[in-house]
Amino acid sequence: MLSPNSQFSHDSQRPSEYPHESGIQSGERDTDSAHQTQVDNGGAAAERSQSWQVAPNLFTSFQYAWAGIVYAFSTQRNFRIHTAVGLIAITLCWLLHISTIEIAVICLTIGAVLVMEILNTALESLVDLTVGQTHHELAKIAKDCAAGAVLMAAMVALTIAVLIFAPPLWDNLHTYMA
Repeated sequence: MLSPNSQFSHDSQRPSEYPHESGIQSGERDTDSAHQTQVDNGGAAAERSQSWQVAPNLFTSFQYAWAGIVYAFSTQRNFRIHTAVGLIAITLCWLLHISTIEIAVICLTIGAVLVMEILNTALESLVDLTVGQTHHELAKIAKDCAAGAVLMAAMVALTIAVLIFAPPLWDNLHTYMA
């Protein structure tokens, strides 16, 4: 972990923000400053030169949080799949005239799955940073448990979706068949 008195005197000597993307192994230095940028909410690259420090203001905190969401969406296939399924569920709420309470339950469920996916991504990145390319049984357990938490959240979300969407879908099916 970098400290204020870090051995890196210039930003171009800092380790890459996302070393697994740039091919930099844990502990190596990245001299290409392009790897030290992340996407902000406008799509432009923004330096995060002192990532070891607390964000200086609330706006910067939101920029960092948004960068994490963008990172998850752009690099994690399952996050994109869960996002698409969530949008389909919201569309079904609108089409089937689901009650406000049921819409809230669907939104909370979608949010829980997406949050679990982001936490899984963060944990996997942290484990990769810690163990690098070596195999460690505890790293495997940590990654498997995090992935299992996402799977469990997705299964609960599917159960909730069936409970909420099945009755109106069944009623609409009977209406069109009659």
